[in-house]
Amino acid sequence: MAITLARDLRPDMRWLSSGFVLTFCSCFGQTYFIALFAGYLKAEITISDGMFGSLFTAGTIASAALLMWAGKFADQVPIRWLGAAVLAGLALTALAMASLTSAWMLLLVFFGLRFFGQGMLTHVAMTAMGRWFNQKRGRAVSIAALGYPASEALLPLIAVATIGLIGWRMTWVAIAALLLLVALPLFVGLLQRERRPTKEHADGGTAPAPARRDWTRNEVLKNPIFYALMPVLMGPGFLLTGIFFNQIAIADTKGWNIAWFATNFPVMAGCNVVSALAAGWLTDRFGARHLLPVLLAPLGLAILLLTYMESPYVLTAFMIVVGFTLGSASTVHGALWAEIYGTEHLGAIRAVVMSVAVFASALSPALIGLLMDSGVGVDALLLAGAAYCGVAAAWTVTLIPRLNRLAKG
Repeated sequence: MAITLARDLRPDMRWLSSGFVLTFCSCFGQTYFIALFAGYLKAEITISDGMFGSLFTAGTIASAALLMWAGKFADQVPIRWLGAAVLAGLALTALAMASLTSAWMLLLVFFGLRFFGQGMLTHVAMTAMGRWFNQKRGRAVSIAALGYPASEALLPLIAVATIGLIGWRMTWVAIAALLLLVALPLFVGLLQRERRPTKEHADGGTAPAPARRDWTRNEVLKNPIFYALMPVLMGPGFLLTGIFFNQIAIADTKGWNIAWFATNFPVMAGCNVVSALAAGWLTDRFGARHLLPVLLAPLGLAILLLTYMESPYVLTAFMIVVGFTLGSASTVHGALWAEIYGTEHLGAIRAVVMSVAVFASALSPALIGLLMDSGVGVDALLLAGAAYCGVAAAWTVTLIPRLNRLAKG
């Protein structure tokens, strides 16, 4: 499969690489990367854990609200220049972080990192892959999405080492320099000639035909199926954000060393890569909509194991399943909306989806924290998450006939 994938996509590597650059750089706005600086930031401006979390949540929610409006520019502005503008915005935010002096400034920095990094870079990359590719869409999305596990595996370790050498402020200056002097010119250079396939563009493969009708965002927002899909599509992000945010509490409950979590992250990243590539091939062959039930059922079983088993090796099994879930989800979600709603207004449609995803990632830690403060145990919360996955997977199966009708116009 790998040889076939390389052969089929070799002519398109220029455009696929541009998507990889954007997803790789989105790391700087992701929770796991920002958390590396939490101790330094709280000490620098003398704020509590609660205030730090509140500022982060507020900045994330504000970024989601703006993304719902700004996402439409992916339909109106050439990807080359929109991506360049977002990279520049992220670089300026990194410089603002390097000169941080107050809590209010940290709120603005969190907003910028989440909007430009987590939000717009991901949105622009996935919108471009969905629009530029038709019958190779799944594989294209999977290649572009490899920037996520690549950055997860490399950048946290590099950041920790860099902080030790030059300090946390100069580390953010280095990040800004990397974005402005390397990522931005590389991205613009890759898109000297932007890919613009027509609806009838045949780019190989055996996937079902894309949606015959191009829905507007207003039409999508009036379509009940869109809302029926939300619990299914937001489930993995909501649950896993909550689990990783509370990994210390889980480790304490199970009697594990917290370092055991960190040790298993490379395992997750490796499985993420494998599953993203496999899901790309399966998406092109069978359609993204038919893979939706597969995303949540294994995750539910893994959370169930995490609930009832005490062995530390259960965490390794859990992280393997999480890696496969995240890799598959990034590919399937990236292809689904173009498949059922068309590509003409894909940026505006995906902006709504991304906003909901960002809201979910912001609310999960707060909601789970409140439940834990109310006396709900870790195992009870994990069991509820496993049950959610099972119900959502079954619900998705019932939606497939209606999704098939949407995809066929």
